[in-house]
Formats: sequence, C-alpha cells, structure tokens
Amino acid sequence: MQIEVIARKRTAQGTGASRRLRTSGFVPGVIYGGKDEPVAIEIEHEKVWHQLRKEAFHASILSLDLDGKKQQVLLRAVNMHPFRAQVQHLDFQRVVADQKIHMKVPLHFTSADESPAVKLSSALISHIMNEVDIRCLPADLPEFVLVDLSQITVGHSIHARDLVMPKGVEIVLKGKENPAIVTAQVPRVVEEVADSTAPSAADVPASKQAEPAKGDAAKKDEKKGDKK
Repeated sequence: MQIEVIARKRTAQGTGASRRLRTSGFVPGVIYGGKDEPVAIEIEHEKVWHQLRKEAFHASILSLDLDGKKQQVLLRAVNMHPFRAQVQHLDFQRVVADQKIHMKVPLHFTSADESPAVKLSSALISHIMNEVDIRCLPADLPEFVLVDLSQITVGHSIHARDLVMPKGVEIVLKGKENPAIVTAQVPRVVEEVADSTAPSAADVPASKQAEPAKGDAAKKDEKKGDKK
C-alpha cells in the first residue's frame, strides 16, 4: 500500500512567508520534474514528521494528493532545523513511468546467526554500508535490498557486486568500484595476565633474601664510625 502525502499549493513565498508558514504548523516544499512546471506546496508538519520516521517514506514511490489531484512522487530532499525537531523544507520529484530513476535504498541484513562465522567462530558481523545506489523503472523500485549473510565465514566480506538485486534493478557503481558491504571478524581481546609464579619480597623468608654486598656493608660501617 502506497504512503499518501496530503499537500496544498503554496501562494506566499519568500523567507518571511516560509517562517510564518512553519509557525502555523506547516512545512514549505516543492514538486518538480516530469513535463510540468515546479509547484510550491505546503504540508502539515505533524503528519509528515511521523511519516519521515518510516524507512519506506524515503525509498518508495509516494502518492501525493495536491488539492485533490494525486500524482506519483519520490522524496528527494529533507531539510531539518539545526537543533529543533522541525522539518524546514521538503523536495519531491514527479515519477514518469517509462523513465528510470536513480535512488538510494536501504539494505536489510538477514540470517547472520545461521552463518558459519557466527555459529562456529562467534564472529562479529560489521555493517560497513547501510544503503546502496540503484537504478530502475518506477514500477521495479524496491523498498530495500536484502543481504543474505547465511554463508559468510570468518575473515571474509560481502561486496556490492555480490548482492543479488531484484528483477529490473541494477546497482550503480563507478568503474571497477566494488565496496565491502559487511565483514566477519573475530574480536581481538587483549588480556594482561600477571605472572603469579614470581613471589614478592614479602613472601620470601628473611633467611633466603639476598644479603647486601660486602662493599655496601663496609660503606655502612664507615658512615656509623663517622657519626661517632
């Protein structure tokens, strides 16, 4: 089921108008792309705030209702306030059915506990990347790409070109680029173990403790004579 965004056209524009709009509980935004001209819009802040917390909102085709007219869009940019929990601006791109789109989609990792690395060696699976760039037609856009970890072994990695992409979806990489997605390593634990076999001076009987050298004893006797 598609996520629906309710919006209305925004007439007042400019920095002052946008500030007043945010104060009234709305977020300024824009829709662009396709054959139509860009349209300035406004969206209720509370609703879109909760929608932004969903992963699918960022990586799926949305149904945007603009004054009763629905259109297919992608969320392209979100501007947040530097320190407040406030959305400052939203950018949406219209989707054209026969034109491929370039998107970042999240990675979902599965079956790590079943892998030889974890079951046999108690290895730590490190996630190096959490999303990948893909290209596909709008109808083929996946909400996420699944990464199967069931066969990973200690000391090995899964790279971007190892991923099994959904039908109609291609991963976007430059040249021979093939970054690691996950690695499996056994954690190194450094332990400092005290040498319990070496006795302290207090544990050695007085009779067995080293006697002072004769030279040292003679110097001590001389000092006593001087004091007298």
